[in-house]
Amino acid sequence: MTDSTGTLQILRDIDFALKARETAAIVGASGSGKSTLLSIIAGLDTPTSGTVRLAGTDLFSLDEDDRAALRAQKVGFVFQSFQLMGNLTALENVMLPLELAARKDARKLATDMLTRVGLSQRLGHYPRVLSGGEQQRVALARAFVVHPAVLLADEPTGSLDFATGEKVMELMFDLNREQGTTLVLVTHDPAIAARCDRRITIEAGQVV
Repeated sequence: MTDSTGTLQILRDIDFALKARETAAIVGASGSGKSTLLSIIAGLDTPTSGTVRLAGTDLFSLDEDDRAALRAQKVGFVFQSFQLMGNLTALENVMLPLELAARKDARKLATDMLTRVGLSQRLGHYPRVLSGGEQQRVALARAFVVHPAVLLADEPTGSLDFATGEKVMELMFDLNREQGTTLVLVTHDPAIAARCDRRITIEAGQVV
């Protein structure tokens, strides 16, 4: 990455592989490069060198449109700030990735998934009238409704109080087990990291 002072090296010598269904926590101090690594894994940021393979495909051998298409098929995202569309209801937010994939049963699948996360009574509500925990459950439903091969979560409980965060993480791990997804999450919480199969610690841009 380049800024006004020249080249800024955020990550270097990163090398690891994750198996299908594995859960991994990326941990480290603020500014260590955790979120940048997650963005590179997703193909959202382009590294100056190196390779990222998703389900056998080299992400950076693809052009931007093909990377986006592969993400839509294989990857789900959960963010600290929820990233819901404010002008769409809970149901419409969860339907969105299905409609982009031209699924004719989008409404039924989205309704079923929102019911699974305990929001069957909130289908027609907009994000602004939902609590933080409810918004994150909508985000989980949207991520899992496409049955992604990989789920990437960036500080998924960072905007929630402790009790709500605990419930959201329990739900995330339950859905992950049910669907057999590979889960990669960035977290500052050692208790969440301890629940994962692996912990990948980043210090000054390197795995330690």
